[in-house]
Amino acid sequence: MSRGTVNRLLLGVVGLVLLAAGVLVLAGGLDLYGHLGVDPPSWWPLTSPDQPVLSARSRSRWAGESWWWPVVIAGLVVVVAGTAWWLVAQLRRSGPTTVVLPTPGAPGLRLRLRSRALEEAVETAAVALPEVERVGVRLVRGPRQPRLRAAVRMTPGGDPAALAEHFETGPRTGARASLDLPDLPADLRIRVVAARPEVTGRRHRRRGGQPRVV
Repeated sequence: MSRGTVNRLLLGVVGLVLLAAGVLVLAGGLDLYGHLGVDPPSWWPLTSPDQPVLSARSRSRWAGESWWWPVVIAGLVVVVAGTAWWLVAQLRRSGPTTVVLPTPGAPGLRLRLRSRALEEAVETAAVALPEVERVGVRLVRGPRQPRLRAAVRMTPGGDPAALAEHFETGPRTGARASLDLPDLPADLRIRVVAARPEVTGRRHRRRGGQPRVV
């Protein structure tokens, strides 16, 4: 499961919990149950505007139990640790930091290349392709070997099929040869910029001002 999928799931769960809590508070604060003639059960939170979110009974229900405060502290520790883990995961690079280059003439030599250097080389080769405005390349971890992810923005009227062919025979083939990999999987996302309509019109001069285009 990718980092983006995990982030979306976590944000979705947190959003649903906050939405449900907000709806319950809003329903009780606006006395919607009374206006709609609904009689919620006794354990339902915040059933009227005069009722606190947590009643005194709810706040002190388990305060006298010996297990209450250890459970509260353990829960808070889990929340803090999970939040810290999530933050570190966002700052950590999703792909390998270095890749091993082949050294046929020196079997005992291990030559490593920074992943960012390889990404920049692929970006330089891809941005030189016809009809390409901007390129972003990332080397990510795959199930068995590294994987390239490239996002390309083309000029208006560009040919995505031709670009995909040029990317395959150019930057991807060069990276695969440099890493001595029989196959280097790649995900290519192409965005073609829409052509901007030309603004045409006649110039009308206003009294005492600059000309404007209409």
